[in-house]
Amino acid sequence: MHQYKVGILGATGAVGQKFVRLLENHPWFVIHKVAASERSAGKTYREATNWLEDTVLSESAGKLTVQPCTPEALADVDFVFSGLDSSVASEIEMQFAEAGIPVISNAKNYRTHNQVPLLVPEVNPEHAELIRKQTFSKKGNGFIVTNPNCVCVPLVMSLRPLYDAFGVESVVVTSMQAISGAGYPGVPSLDIMGNVVPYISGEEDKIMTEPLKILGKRSPDGEIEEASFPIHASAYRVPVIDGHLLSVVVKLKKADVKPSDATEAILNWKNPISDMQLPSAPKQAIRLMEDPRHPQPRVHAMSENGMQVSIGRLRKAGVFDLSYTVLGHNTIRGAAGGAILNAELLVKEGYL
Repeated sequence: MHQYKVGILGATGAVGQKFVRLLENHPWFVIHKVAASERSAGKTYREATNWLEDTVLSESAGKLTVQPCTPEALADVDFVFSGLDSSVASEIEMQFAEAGIPVISNAKNYRTHNQVPLLVPEVNPEHAELIRKQTFSKKGNGFIVTNPNCVCVPLVMSLRPLYDAFGVESVVVTSMQAISGAGYPGVPSLDIMGNVVPYISGEEDKIMTEPLKILGKRSPDGEIEEASFPIHASAYRVPVIDGHLLSVVVKLKKADVKPSDATEAILNWKNPISDMQLPSAPKQAIRLMEDPRHPQPRVHAMSENGMQVSIGRLRKAGVFDLSYTVLGHNTIRGAAGGAILNAELLVKEGYL
């Protein structure tokens, strides 16, 4: 496999650091440039970064010189991963796309753009074809691809088999979100220790809208016709380091669906990327757990290197039809790891 030279935008932040760690020894992608704010530019990455990962910063990454977030400074990369804050991502990511440098973004800014794929490779790989409709660069070689909110990843992966088999009429989801999702320094310790904060600004709107685009179908003209069922979401911050746990209640279009029917649908679901041999893809994308105490963030969030989604407590609901619990690692599967998997899919499909 040809090795691609990649740049990382926002490399000193929490998501940027996760990109650096996950890309170490990647068989396809080599970190060629790291970029951050002007106050970090010119320093070595080791000097500029308050390293938060639980592994040692690699020597090769540590000695890289931090560049400004401009296409000129990263002109020799094949594409960039963006861990930029949403306050600056719109302008910077567009500059790269216009300059003919593809952007694989973790930021929220372009998720709702009608020409930008909102990708979860196991759920909607065909949405990558939206890239062909983008006109950000004159030659069409610069584009933007995004991955969704970190709660939406386990939500849509758990809904996909049910949506395909039975149809979905409505969803109620309560997310119990780890503190790492707030970045660094994150939630003040006096707010979260021994406590639960029952509101996360901006989260609930994303959970209620992004899955509809992801589960949508491509129309004959190439646009995405979004799924039409309503989602009600509540977002809670809980004193867990990594792993977002969701309680989901689903009303299905098909009547009289039993938990055993749902179990069969999940177990028989065909993962569309299972034969692509993507380096970051989990061997088992969705794991169905029998122990009613599972899944648990501390025990299961890192399953398959943090890329597996775990479902448990699948049962008949007191209201609607089905109830279950689903877990996903928020900073790996729901952020940097998901973006890397998107890039691997784009390589296999010929977009990179």
